[in-house]
Amino acid sequence: MEHIIGEMLQNFEQGKISRRQLIQSLALAATAASAVSAAAQPVGMSPAKATYLNHVGYRVADFKKTRDWYADMFNLKTVFEDKEKANLMVGESQLIFHDITKPGQLPVDHIALTIAGWDADKTIRPAVTAEIKKRGIEIMRETECCVHIRDLNGYEVQLGGKDE
Repeated sequence: MEHIIGEMLQNFEQGKISRRQLIQSLALAATAASAVSAAAQPVGMSPAKATYLNHVGYRVADFKKTRDWYADMFNLKTVFEDKEKANLMVGESQLIFHDITKPGQLPVDHIALTIAGWDADKTIRPAVTAEIKKRGIEIMRETECCVHIRDLNGYEVQLGGKDE
């Protein structure tokens, strides 16, 4: 992580990226590192055992420009793109860039965590949902594949299988 931050600072100092791009990149790196750290912590008896940082959705002023910067800077491959977003592979995880649609939106659109057994064991999803409710956490929405909640900082967290 220190190496990545050092490279970002060096690029900023050399005028290769703007202050805004530096801050956005640092925010994304910190959020991703925090999510990975949180996923690695023991979760006790909770059935929501995160095994994988699936992806981080990130709001930016221009997702195509951001896509190009990350692809060039970190040799990332675009695996999906439409008129609203671009998905880049980082190992087995993804960075997903969305354009900012409303002023004041949080820069991180959402963090997606893969939950152990989600796809294979049909008892996991109901158990995770029950645990969420037991802890007094509001479920934002449920889809066919996932459950969406907010963490204590207001960031959206998507819980689901590996291919979400």
